[in-house]
Amino acid sequence: MLKRLFVSGYKAHELGIFNEKNPGLAIIKKALKRELVRFLEEELEWVIISGQLGVEMWAAETVLELKKEYPHLKLAVITPFLNQEEKWKEETQDYYRNIVTQADYINSVYQTPYQGAWQLGEKDKFLLSNSDGILLVYDEENEGSPKFLSKLAAKKADNSDYQLFRINAYDLQAIAEEQQQELYNDSF
Repeated sequence: MLKRLFVSGYKAHELGIFNEKNPGLAIIKKALKRELVRFLEEELEWVIISGQLGVEMWAAETVLELKKEYPHLKLAVITPFLNQEEKWKEETQDYYRNIVTQADYINSVYQTPYQGAWQLGEKDKFLLSNSDGILLVYDEENEGSPKFLSKLAAKKADNSDYQLFRINAYDLQAIAEEQQQELYNDSF
């Protein structure tokens, strides 16, 4: 049973998405929403993210939108360390804080500021061990920062009843084609 879902994936810059106007962003959010709705119909209660910019924050936006229709859905933001956003641009900090303040649960794996990259790996292990499954926006043909997490999740799924779900480039392409078809149909 999938009650607690960890959502992660690429960072925004890895996808070349630097603002809300990028057309790829709508496709990613649509893919996230489609999967989350499917899980909500199967008893999903919590979406867990670490607050990483990119897929995780877009998932958080999607959760906040879905809460209107699914009020039982909850968002947890569990950062690897305290004040992870403090060195980001002010505009990015505002965006992050606006979303995080709407979360149902906020905490950090380490109750200290950044100490080293090891905290990121430990955060992944912690979130995997405190969730029932993961939805990962990641394509193994296009490596990026989720590579390590993908391997950890696959290993956990192989050795337990942990569930690993992926949204890959083919899934995103299918949604883009659906949108194109809808636009085409609407033009007649």
